[in-house]
Amino acid sequence: MKTNLTSKIEALLFVAGDDGLTLKQLQFLTEADKEEVLEALKELETRYLNTTSGICLKELAGVFQLVTKQEVAETIQKLVENPTVQALSQASLEVLAIIAYKQPITRVEVEDLRGVKSEKALHTLAAKGLVQEAGRVEGTGRAILYGTTKEFLNYFGLKNLDELPPLPEEAANDLDEDADLFMTNFQETFKEEVKV
Repeated sequence: MKTNLTSKIEALLFVAGDDGLTLKQLQFLTEADKEEVLEALKELETRYLNTTSGICLKELAGVFQLVTKQEVAETIQKLVENPTVQALSQASLEVLAIIAYKQPITRVEVEDLRGVKSEKALHTLAAKGLVQEAGRVEGTGRAILYGTTKEFLNYFGLKNLDELPPLPEEAANDLDEDADLFMTNFQETFKEEVKV
């Protein structure tokens, strides 16, 4: 059972990512008592320290996280400096398509069109340099307006936004009901570029 518990905790911490999990959360999720969880955490920490793994277990302010080891920092830095090496997720593609066709647009408007939260996808797109702040809405709250960047045009091999594939008429008239119509067209047109 100890190995099974350690595996469960490892998987939970991996999925939790930067947020990590507290001891109480790990107890609740694994249905194990405090001592068992602490023992499994110690086993996990020892396993990472005694291998060539690029990951280690850290406890920061009572939160346990899987983090990269200092020895691989230089390699990680290369990824951070060149974020477009990674392919875009489905959520990021959806948000990017909405921004490309409806810019300038607020996060709330993007979420209304998609029907789900889009904050993480927006953050990813901004980190990759594909979208940027394009102003602020007048009035209360002054929400950020998002637009595409020159990097967006380079990423997809476009000279300007006029080269975007046309939206099907139904989607152009009512993106709320038919958002998938233009997403399919957008993905098919740029499928190869996204895999770069």
